[in-house]
Amino acid sequence: MTWRTIYISKQCCLSFKNNFLVVRNEDVNMIHLSEIHTILIDSTMTTISTYLINKAIEYKIKIVFCDEQHNPSCEINPYYGAFDTARKLEKSSAWMKDSCDLLWKEIVKYKIKYQSRLLEKNGISTYSQLLDYMEHVEANDITNREGHAAKVYFNSLFGNSFSRDQDNCINAALNYGYSIILSAINREIVNNGYVTQIGIHHRGPTNPFNLGCDLMEIFRPMVDDYVYLHENDEFTIEYKKELVNLLNSKFIYYGKSMYFNQILSIFIKKCLDNLHDGIIESEIFEYYEE
Repeated sequence: MTWRTIYISKQCCLSFKNNFLVVRNEDVNMIHLSEIHTILIDSTMTTISTYLINKAIEYKIKIVFCDEQHNPSCEINPYYGAFDTARKLEKSSAWMKDSCDLLWKEIVKYKIKYQSRLLEKNGISTYSQLLDYMEHVEANDITNREGHAAKVYFNSLFGNSFSRDQDNCINAALNYGYSIILSAINREIVNNGYVTQIGIHHRGPTNPFNLGCDLMEIFRPMVDDYVYLHENDEFTIEYKKELVNLLNSKFIYYGKSMYFNQILSIFIKKCLDNLHDGIIESEIFEYYEE
């Protein structure tokens, strides 16, 4: 089972030996590739062998690189995540609008639900207003309940003067955490044989991750939760490590305790299957803190 997220923050050399990732710096550490879900390289002084890259692709391990500002800047995806990628690309191009609209409705409803749950957990009374928004989400969210809820939600968490457009530590942490989740979701999309460019709601012509941006929405509140609890902290390397470590969190999903990466694997597959079947199963969106 792949569950480890490997975070590389110092100068080192990454290589492959006998199905192990080998990390060489002052010491030598080895981790079997079968245990690894994602390798996040947050040091521009790190070197990585092409043989390791190819083996990581074989094991369906996501490799994410960060820039000089320690923000995720690119990732490695295989050309083909499944043997029938061409057929699935054809299917995704033919997704019915009604199915896309219904799936987006459920995503928005559950995103607002988890936002409301976070407010209620922290004793913030506006959670009930979000529940009202949730009850009035329509197909494709044509009345933009998502946007109305977001304004109330972020102002309730971080104050009325807060805006997602501001250049501050809170937004830097939120964006970093969201990018980590997006990367993990993109991995699962590709592993299922689909492309990330064709979305159900996000359709930006220059966005290579439209589908990932769609399917990640209900998981944003788990990042918001951590950032809210640490809103007065400096956005340091240690802070970023903790955001990366959210991928190793455990939740209750389908009545079982699972790592977040396991949940993503099931969730993405079921969403894609639902789009083909034209029947949206609401239970696939339900997850709870342990």
